[in-house]
This record gives sequence, structure tokens and C-alpha cells, in this order.
Amino acid sequence: MEIIIILLALFFLMFVAYRGFSVILFAPIAALFAVLLTDPGHVLPFFSGVFMDKMVGFIKNYFPVFLLGAIFGKVIEMSGFAKSITGAVIKIIGPSRAMLAIVLVGAILTYGGVSLFVVAFAVYPFAAELFKAADIPKRLIPGTIALGAFTFTMDAFPGTPQIQNIIPTTFFKTDTWAAPWLGFIGGLFVLVIGMIYLEWRRRKAKAAGEGYGTGHRNEPEQLADEKLPHPLIAILPLIIVGVFNKIFTNLIPQFYGKTFDFTAINIQKVTPVDISKETAIWAVEGALVLGIVAVLIFSFNRIKENFNAGINVSIGGAMLATLNTASEYGFGGIIALLPGFKAVNNAMANTFTDPLVNEAVTTTTLAGITGSASGGMSIALAAMGETYLEQAQKLGINPEVLHRVASMASGGMDTLPHNGAVITLLAVTGLTHKQSYLDIFAMTLIKTIAVFFIIALYYMFGIV
Repeated sequence: MEIIIILLALFFLMFVAYRGFSVILFAPIAALFAVLLTDPGHVLPFFSGVFMDKMVGFIKNYFPVFLLGAIFGKVIEMSGFAKSITGAVIKIIGPSRAMLAIVLVGAILTYGGVSLFVVAFAVYPFAAELFKAADIPKRLIPGTIALGAFTFTMDAFPGTPQIQNIIPTTFFKTDTWAAPWLGFIGGLFVLVIGMIYLEWRRRKAKAAGEGYGTGHRNEPEQLADEKLPHPLIAILPLIIVGVFNKIFTNLIPQFYGKTFDFTAINIQKVTPVDISKETAIWAVEGALVLGIVAVLIFSFNRIKENFNAGINVSIGGAMLATLNTASEYGFGGIIALLPGFKAVNNAMANTFTDPLVNEAVTTTTLAGITGSASGGMSIALAAMGETYLEQAQKLGINPEVLHRVASMASGGMDTLPHNGAVITLLAVTGLTHKQSYLDIFAMTLIKTIAVFFIIALYYMFGIV
């Protein structure tokens, strides 16, 4: 019965997410319902002492990253930099290689710190024009954008400033550059296999006589010949984010040491700050601030008219994304303390005795159930992060490997049909799950396989 209670709570959360209801409301309802069925007298203490404590802790750690990332993505979009970069990459790669061009555009933008949702909106008009010119079926656009924006540059390549690569840093005291070779090789695996799959789908459609098609919904307007910023200027803020993320990652520990003790400056009753837990977050935040400043310097005249409205939209989006994930994190904090979870955890430990495999399976499963990479990973690491770290230390496994496995696993099965990014991408392109989800799911499978590929590489060759 205890295990059934846990499963009921998880699948209830999956159901409401799939139906489009807010997890900000329903994550605590699902968690407290599980507490109610376990011991009704514990509901209120669990709400205040566990759920709210975990939720607020997550917001304290990660809200600035969500906020700065949203603002950076918005100013990149408003400035025309995203369009400029897209046009330049397409010109270099050539319209004849439409799929590769769109994948690379998505990869450059996400690795530079632009939000996945902004990438979908920015890239789609160019993808539609290229696919139409090359007579490639429109139904293949979502899978192509997903490969570029939702996979290897989101959580595999070292240094990516996306939230999926930042969350593990506080659990394992790592930075965003953790396990660089495993991340790079794993990301390259996803890119190569993903492109092979997309090209196979394109050739199969061509052999069947299928072209771009007609009568599609949400077709973009013909791209206007507007004057855009020079591509070198447009890409500069993305380079700044990447370079200064690395610089700050190295400089912050040197400047502050291991901890910052407020008593040294005559301030009492403030808990010392563990710098090893904050370095990665501060580094990304500092890099994003410089990226935003760079966009404003080079393109203020272009964005000043709609600056206030645009910033307000991005702030609202950041708050919603943060509260969604924080609520799921609070849910995970409660579930981890219930008797049923201990039974599930023991069963998982007996089935998947290796900590890396256990971490990968748990994280990607929870990401799939919640429909959120960051949400699923937060639940998994809130419940099991310390256990994985203890097991890894006993076996001599570098914590950086735990970081990379958790990050990549979160971006595996998260893209099930109820995932918010999937729903948004299909809405933007005017396509349905029936038309295009198969190709998105193929990217999901490739990404999931890649996690176990890097685990095998680590055990076979010791690559980190």
C-alpha cells in the first residue's frame, strides 16, 4: 500500500501536467495527498517543514539564473541578433543542407544561453522557408529543431548555461564544466546519430514522393529583407557568456576561498556561505549579466521602444518556470521521506546496483513522469543526491561523472508528449503530435541511449 501511495502521487502529477494544469498548484496537492494517505496528522507539518522549505530553497538558489536567462533570451530576440545568427549560419552551411543548418542554429543559440522556447520561436520561420525551398516535409521541422535546441547543447556539452547543467552543481559541488570529455563525446554522439536519423527520414519521404506539402497551419509570413545586425556583433554576447562563465568559474574560488564567513566583517547570525556550492551559479549569473549588457550596448536603439514590455514578459516567464520547478522540487522532498519511497528506493538499489546507472534510470524516469527535465532531476537529486555521492565516494567515482550523468539523463525521457517544450514547439510550427511527435520521440530515445553510452565509456576507459 505504501508503494501504491507513492505511485498514485507520481501518476497524478503526470496526469495533471499532461492535461495542462499548473504544477505550482497540483504538485503540493499530490504530495500532501500522499502524506494524508500515510498519516493524516502529518499533513500540515510536512507542508510547512518540508514542502515550503524545499520550494523556497530552490527559489533562493536558482531564481536569478532563470531570471537572467529569460532576460538574455528576450533581448537577443528583440535586438534581431537571433535572426542575424540564424541567417548567417544558413548562408554558410547552404540551403541545400537545410536540416544541418537548423540544427546548428539551435545549438549555437542554446549553448550561448538563449532559452529553448526563444529558440523555437526564432528559428521556425527560417526552418519553414528552407524546408519549403528544399521540398522537405514540414512535419520534420519539430524533430530538427528539437535535435538542435533540446539535446546536446542543453545538458551534454560542458559549460552550457542551461538550467539542466546548473542544478547538479549544488548537489555534487561541481561546476558547469564537469566531466568535459564525457559531455563532449556524449553530445557528439547525440548530434551524429540524430542527424543520421533525420537524413534517413528525409530520404524516405523523398522516395515516397512526399514534399513540403500544402494547407499547413501557422505558416510564417515571407521573411522580410529587414536590416539586421552584423552576425559577428550578434554572436558576440553568446561568446561573452561562454568565455566569462569559464573565467568566473576559475576566479570565484580563488577570490573567496572555500567559505565566506560574515563574522570576519563583524556581521553576526548569518550562516557562512559554502563557495563550492555557489561557484557555478554565480559564474553563470555573472556571465549572463555581461551578455545582457553587451546586447544593450550594441543594440539599444533597436530594442528601446519595446524594452519595458519585453522585459516584463521575460520576468513573468522566469517566475513561472522557477515556481513550476521549485514546486516539483518540494514534491520530491516530501515523497523522499515517505515509507513507500524507501521501499521503491531499496528495490531500485537491488535492481540497479551501480550508482551511475541508478541515477540515470531514476532521473530520466522522473523527468518523463513530470514532463520536465529540471523538475525530474530536482526530485531525483533531492531524494537521492547524497546517497549517490556517498556511493560514488566509496567506489572512487569522480563527482563530475555524477553531475554529467544526472544532467544528460534529465534531458532524456523528459520530452514525452506532455512536456511543455514539446507542446510549445508543436504549437509554434502549427503541427500536431500525430504528425510530428515520432521524430521528437526518436531524439528522446537517442538522448537516453547517450547517457548509458557515456557511463560505459567511463567504466571502460576512465574518461572524465
